[in-house]
Amino acid sequence: MNNGTFRDLLVYQRSYAVSLEIYRKSATFPKEERYAITDQLRRSATSVCANIAEGYGRQMTSDNDFKRFLVISKGSAQESVVWIDYCRDLGYIDDGIWAAWSKEYDEISRMLYSLIKKL
Repeated sequence: MNNGTFRDLLVYQRSYAVSLEIYRKSATFPKEERYAITDQLRRSATSVCANIAEGYGRQMTSDNDFKRFLVISKGSAQESVVWIDYCRDLGYIDDGIWAAWSKEYDEISRMLYSLIKKL
């Protein structure tokens, strides 16, 4: 990669932005979901950008480490989609939010796949 930081990666910026949206919106979910769907959705969403950052930092040793963390990040993006589906089906988010977040994670997954292939 270059001499920048993980914050320079568009895939990081997008995954961070959607995770912030999820964090804010999930604060409105029912209190009984605090340690269930809310927690799981937040963990998977923040895992996407956190693994990009951690892998970028480990890239100094090898691209294989970075690639491994990007694969984990891609898995977390897919997990987030499942939790987003649950949130829509349980009525915690409307179809518009569901569509926007689902589309964003589809694009993030494609971006991660492309980055993995480049390494």
